[in-house]
Amino acid sequence: MSFVENKLGTYVELCDDPTPSPAGIIIFGASGDLSFRKLIPSIFKLFKNRKLINFYLLGIGRTKMSNEEFRHKILESLNNSYDKILINKFINHAYFLSGNYNDDSLYSELKNRIKSLNEKHNTNNNLLFYFATPPHIYLPIINHLGKSNLTIENKNYSRVIIEKPFGKDLETAKELDNELQKHLKESQIYRIDHYLGKETVQNMMMMRFANIVFEPIWNYKYIDHIQITVSETLGVENRIGYFENTGLLRDMFQNHILQLLTLIAMEPPASLDSDMIHDEKIKVLKSIRPYNVKEIHKRIIRGQYTEGYVDGDFKTSYIDEVGKKSKIETFIATKLYIDNWRWSGVPFYLRTGKRLKKKISEVAIIFKDVPHSIFSDFHPVKIEPNSLVIRIQPDEGFTLTLQAKQPGSKICINTLNMEFKYKNFFDFEPQDAYERLILDALLGDQTLYVRNDVMEESWKLVTPILEYWKNSDDLFYYPSGSWGPKEAFELIEKDNRNWRNL
Repeated sequence: MSFVENKLGTYVELCDDPTPSPAGIIIFGASGDLSFRKLIPSIFKLFKNRKLINFYLLGIGRTKMSNEEFRHKILESLNNSYDKILINKFINHAYFLSGNYNDDSLYSELKNRIKSLNEKHNTNNNLLFYFATPPHIYLPIINHLGKSNLTIENKNYSRVIIEKPFGKDLETAKELDNELQKHLKESQIYRIDHYLGKETVQNMMMMRFANIVFEPIWNYKYIDHIQITVSETLGVENRIGYFENTGLLRDMFQNHILQLLTLIAMEPPASLDSDMIHDEKIKVLKSIRPYNVKEIHKRIIRGQYTEGYVDGDFKTSYIDEVGKKSKIETFIATKLYIDNWRWSGVPFYLRTGKRLKKKISEVAIIFKDVPHSIFSDFHPVKIEPNSLVIRIQPDEGFTLTLQAKQPGSKICINTLNMEFKYKNFFDFEPQDAYERLILDALLGDQTLYVRNDVMEESWKLVTPILEYWKNSDDLFYYPSGSWGPKEAFELIEKDNRNWRNL
């Protein structure tokens, strides 16, 4: 351990992020849950870590609120966790502006407020807008910002972060993108997928491309199949209105799951340049075998939770929560193939769901069996194949499964797990995904954001499924607290494989 710590110490300068240029951070929808639960705490942590020097935070919302009331709400949301003196310094940079997002007068006042705050805090006219509003409000905001010349860049920058979903299907995604492109260059648009900001997701590239031991075996010759699982124990909770109009395919699969897939399957980029990385991601998405309409019911399982027990607590069904019959999916399992040389014939099994048995996000690379086992005469049970499991949450880290001799009998094989956990190794405060991503936007780094062609290609894959489901009754039910419908198990078991149910 001491050897590793010394090695890490030599790279201390690389482990410290640059400090961004001065900027004004403007949050639309600042009175909402996302702002106080994620965005403002993340911006405060950047301030605490001295990554925000000359800045201001301007919240915009329809709720009538004064600067003092906004600051008091920030104080309440942070007060239990941090030093009060530091919080008071932070909230002196916070302001609020009330108004209707469709009203021209809001943007006239916004322009005046930005001018005065820029002079007060010396932010060099740099602007970072964050759209923490429902998606249907994006277009009115961006059109008004464009008309007010607040998206124009000269010596300053003007950047916009938008939350998913980026449209509801391929057509609406293109419409949104076309409207954004009327007022913004692609370099100004930051489509946020908070999964990409998680430490263990970022570590996938480090693990793959900083270690030569994996590259020779990272292909169809040695890998049997790959599983990606993102499961939650929670249901839709207070997001019923949003979820009923979205569903899990849009909410999780089209973005988070496919982004994880591209990181695992992409070719090595020529450099860490964001466009180089996105270029390799788009190649993966273009290589995914499309869903044939006649085979959708065989290749993708749509599920919905019924009543059951999660960790001993009784939970009602999705239909009871919504208060009406619904075909909206709360579970998805699918098998897909990437038709290129590296992954020819390797199945990728993907699943995500709500109200499942455990909260787990992981990628499992399952290697092939040894070509010929010299231990078969002595070992009656099939030897478990090697695997590499990358845990995104909880217990962030990874596990490499090997076979080794167990002390005792001459021929005694047992499975050995070589395990790494971030919390046991690194002594530091975990960085929230939003903190990472907001800092990157301030630095002008789009690596962990979604480029427009990557977004469109993922919608091309998903839209035929959405169209098929409109006229299909294929919906399988599973009790809350289980691992999903039995049809999801049949999907993988018919290939003589099994899900990793921990």
